[in-house]
Amino acid sequence: MLQILVIDDDLVMQMILKNTLQAQKYEVIVATNGREGISLAKQHQPALIICDWMMPEIDGLEVCRQIKLDHSLYSTIFILLTSKGAVEDKVQALDNGADDFLSKPIDKTELIASVRAGLRIYQLNKDLQLQKQLLEAELAEARDYIQSLLPLPLKGDVSITAEFIPSSQLGGDCYDFYWLDPDHLAIYLLDTSGHGVGSALLSISILNLLRSQSFGKDKFYEPSKIMTELNHAFQMSQHNGRYFTMWYGVYKRSQRKLIYANSGHPQGILIAGSPENHHIQELPSLDIPVGFFPDIEYRSSEILIPSDSKLYIFSDGIFEVMQEDGRIWGMPKFFNYLVQQFSLSEEISASSVLQKIHSETPNAKFGDDVSLLQINFP
Repeated sequence: MLQILVIDDDLVMQMILKNTLQAQKYEVIVATNGREGISLAKQHQPALIICDWMMPEIDGLEVCRQIKLDHSLYSTIFILLTSKGAVEDKVQALDNGADDFLSKPIDKTELIASVRAGLRIYQLNKDLQLQKQLLEAELAEARDYIQSLLPLPLKGDVSITAEFIPSSQLGGDCYDFYWLDPDHLAIYLLDTSGHGVGSALLSISILNLLRSQSFGKDKFYEPSKIMTELNHAFQMSQHNGRYFTMWYGVYKRSQRKLIYANSGHPQGILIAGSPENHHIQELPSLDIPVGFFPDIEYRSSEILIPSDSKLYIFSDGIFEVMQEDGRIWGMPKFFNYLVQQFSLSEEISASSVLQKIHSETPNAKFGDDVSLLQINFP
């Protein structure tokens, strides 16, 4: 049974409200002042509160303010009982969280109607909260499923560490890396447009298609051909307007040669040498994202990998973080941070990046999926 809390310092008004509500089969709790009312509200968490405005010590407006600040009572409907009729008084009450008013002297018919309307809103709010919780649980399961599909760190003379931080809205990041044969290592990271289940499903579909090697194994040695095949298979006109960016590379160990294609994805960053004397090379985007136009022929580029090099591949979620001034933290700052950490021989991770951002914007958080691959070449 839904509970109603009555807060009033007038004994006669207490009895009128209590008897009228109990006659309607409601369970009624009574508090004789604002302080007691706040305590009973926290204890019982009633569906609805009827509170007198004019009371000693803590008036009804302050009671309303404190109730609405309590997260556990956020859905509770608050009706102010008042003899005040000025518009500015009602505006003040609404600004402090009141949901409705009842004017003195009380009309029982109006009281019952207001309570019924308030309880309907309360039940709707509770139903919405339940649906939100169920949706969040399903999204959490989806995030766990996506993480379960991602590869474990790669060990050996060429090693890869990977981080994936899914967004609360579920994004479209996905990546993989594996040896095509003892001499060729394939590495890719993709980021589908948008957020939500649709973006996540698209990224999973791409991942599964690539793992099946249904394009023919020979094409997986040639990044430009993989991009072209994916572009034919995933036109945005056939996937609810969704497209994706992607970095795909194949490292040939015997020749220390990396062939890569980049379709609208953030540039890879290769850092070679020692912390004191290092060389930086960017691996920029070569073409537009996958899915825009069906007849694009994607290109690839080739570089030699120096000894003791580190290659960083990442999604834009790691640097597109909103700051308090309304501006994005941005790629230039992320680039400078990578170079600084390398020169100091410090760890580079998604958490360390966020810590750096927090030094400038304490409340900043990642708003999109974050993926970060670090490939260590001997």
